[in-house]
Amino acid sequence: MSNAGTTTILPEEMGTPLEESLDHLVENSNTVSLGGGKDVLAPSEQRATETEDAQADAIHSHGGHSRKWLKKFFPSEETMDRLFSMEHMGNYVIDRKTGKKIFETMPIYVRVGMHLLFVSGVSQLSKNCIPGRQHELTRRGKIYDQTGPEVREHIETFIKTYELPLEELLVKDLDQYPTFNSFFSRRLVPTARPITSPNDPSIVISPADCRMTVFSTVDKAKQLWIKGKQFTLPSLLTGDDETETRFKEIQDDSTAAISIARLAPQDYHRFHSPVEGVVGDIKDIHAVNPQAINEDLNVFTLNKRSVMLIHANFGPGRESVPIAFVAIGAMLVGSIGWSKKPGDKVVKGEELGWFQYGGSTTITVFPSKSGVAFDDDLVRNSENGMETLVMVGMEIGKVQETL
Repeated sequence: MSNAGTTTILPEEMGTPLEESLDHLVENSNTVSLGGGKDVLAPSEQRATETEDAQADAIHSHGGHSRKWLKKFFPSEETMDRLFSMEHMGNYVIDRKTGKKIFETMPIYVRVGMHLLFVSGVSQLSKNCIPGRQHELTRRGKIYDQTGPEVREHIETFIKTYELPLEELLVKDLDQYPTFNSFFSRRLVPTARPITSPNDPSIVISPADCRMTVFSTVDKAKQLWIKGKQFTLPSLLTGDDETETRFKEIQDDSTAAISIARLAPQDYHRFHSPVEGVVGDIKDIHAVNPQAINEDLNVFTLNKRSVMLIHANFGPGRESVPIAFVAIGAMLVGSIGWSKKPGDKVVKGEELGWFQYGGSTTITVFPSKSGVAFDDDLVRNSENGMETLVMVGMEIGKVQETL
């Protein structure tokens, strides 16, 4: 289950056991515990900075007994990291602030359930399994819109699990959040996410607190990261609607660059404009889990998504270049909301919308005429099959000077 990921074909005889184990995982999940745990350094990073005992404690900080002997049998850092990832159900990402590789956890029932349901070989599971799991996930999604005295307890548990900084909250009184979703889509104080070069339209910023990958072309993205055979710009932006023409200039650009921003449940779930410009149109297209983007399925073109056209100002000579901003709902996402409407002007870093509970993703498509080139560290990590942990407002690219 590493980021590079390979497609797993499920043997015929494994269908029933896998279905039964998935039943057990879903039925025994604690709905109050809304996350998989705070991110920690990868074992190889810990080995370089901590004592052996501290490392063992950190490796098993999410439950289970400490196994100090593990290093003796698996001295390879790569092997340790791979085993750790498989055991704890999650991914590795690079923290852009520190350059360290950290391990990102997620709820086990989410990780295993979506992996089993959406990898190739899903047909080996009984036809009755998938609707049952979808029904359960829908039920869980509704929990986060319920009101009542237990809401504050859920929020406090979530905050404690991920050590969320309360000083960033615009509304700090937890009793002012009537549902968990109202906290999940919380707003932050304006100073919490400073915007890089706010008055320079040639600088492009991250639209979200996220795990980011960037690619100079869609073909490059498909080669290195997105494994779905049917991923194309027309399918992403229009759902292969041949009558749709609003995004034609973008979808017909074979050298358009894309940035993929994957949000984890603990992240701030409002997304912001990576550029300044004017909102054109918005198209809704009716999860595949973003965690499964390396599997052999059409992950971004099967999900519910909403596409915003922005006429972006990248500076002199590029004052009105169309870009596409795609908000993609994933498992347990109850809704995608927009704060802006067609005709609205947006400044770089201004809020565009929000997600409700669940993992979520945004994709921004920059046509070649924009001249956008992504920052070297993001390109390097993406080419190595690693996501980079970035925050709203951080620079992710800039316009090249030549027209």
